[in-house]
Amino acid sequence: MNYADIKNYDTANGPGVRVSIFVSGCTHHCKGCFNKEAWDFNYGKEFNEDRENEVLKALEPSYIKGLSLLGGEPFEIQNQKGLIPIVKKAKNKFPDKKIWCYSGYLFDKDILGEMSSKYDETKEMLKYIDFIVDGEFNEDLKNPSLRFKGSSNQRIIDVQKSLKENKVVLWEEDK
Repeated sequence: MNYADIKNYDTANGPGVRVSIFVSGCTHHCKGCFNKEAWDFNYGKEFNEDRENEVLKALEPSYIKGLSLLGGEPFEIQNQKGLIPIVKKAKNKFPDKKIWCYSGYLFDKDILGEMSSKYDETKEMLKYIDFIVDGEFNEDLKNPSLRFKGSSNQRIIDVQKSLKENKVVLWEEDK
């Protein structure tokens, strides 16, 4: 798996200060995408063990609230295979830090439906993700006042509650 960027201090893609991995490769090609160069699976650099260790080190400070996965598309199967080791290590080492994932795929229809039945990797990856922002970016529904999402069709889903309750449970922002 390649990555387009890693940000050690990101405040736009989930609550608090976060570490964000922008993977390369996306087949959605949303009109108005902010990261078109990351559509290409070969763009950027290889995400290897050294990058994993850098991400884990960046997650250590107590003020870092978690890890965010963006793209490109984290749920493209080749990206799932590349991300599973880091999300597993991050969750095991920092169980209280939340993992957010941004995906153009719909959580219930695509990820839980088609992908989970086809790929064991999808089920494995979902074990470690706390919240997913799902749905393709829709330029016609773009709203800069939305928190942690780009267009009003997107949802912020509490993955673990949704899996437990067997229905989509939306994120309730901590008050």
